[in-house]
Amino acid sequence: MEKQAIRERVWDALESSGEARFPFPPHGRIPNFADARVAADRLAETPEWESATTIKANPDAPQLPIRRRALREGKTVYMAVPRLRDENCFYELDPAALDDDELDSAPTVSHVATYAEQVGPDRLPDIDLVVSGSVAVTERGARIGKGEGFSDLEYAILDGIGAVSDETTIATTVHELQVCDDAPDPDAHDVPMDLVVTPERTVRTETPYSRPHGIDWDVLSDEQVEEMPVLQRLSETRTQ
Repeated sequence: MEKQAIRERVWDALESSGEARFPFPPHGRIPNFADARVAADRLAETPEWESATTIKANPDAPQLPIRRRALREGKTVYMAVPRLRDENCFYELDPAALDDDELDSAPTVSHVATYAEQVGPDRLPDIDLVVSGSVAVTERGARIGKGEGFSDLEYAILDGIGAVSDETTIATTVHELQVCDDAPDPDAHDVPMDLVVTPERTVRTETPYSRPHGIDWDVLSDEQVEEMPVLQRLSETRTQ
């Protein structure tokens, strides 16, 4: 099936089953789902989570329990600035700089700018674990996002500066209704998942798909590069 058809099917299934959670409707976004916190707890049982001290996480609602738990466990959390609109395009949430009563609100989309320091790619440490939001995903690790490409682009930036490698674990938490078996193989710039975690199970994908390396400039328009200062800077660097 085409990616958009799978997205629509998943969004419809979550809505019609009553498994979708705020924000509504689930359509057009990384959908929040019932028991997202249970999935977060299951991810936290993995050795990859336990050993991680730095996590890059997506900003969407179903992964909020992951970001909160990471801060409470003393892990530093990085989130991308929306649409990578600033040259310092990552929010750094250092739990040591937060009071206990700030740990729940700090990693929310509406408050992260208040509590985080904005840093450029050159300020990022090695990332131990990447958490991605998904609309759909297969047990082989093929992921479908909402279609804007920012998750893959953020990973490409991290890869380009050496903050992630082929050894960095990439995980997603989803509802069982989001796990499908008919997604197309990933495109060259799509990042495959190592762990697919639902409230019921943890799937180690042993993905057969290769990770992309660096930014695929051929899929970016001049307008996109102009809108994202970090891309302008990286583009200038690669032509020097």
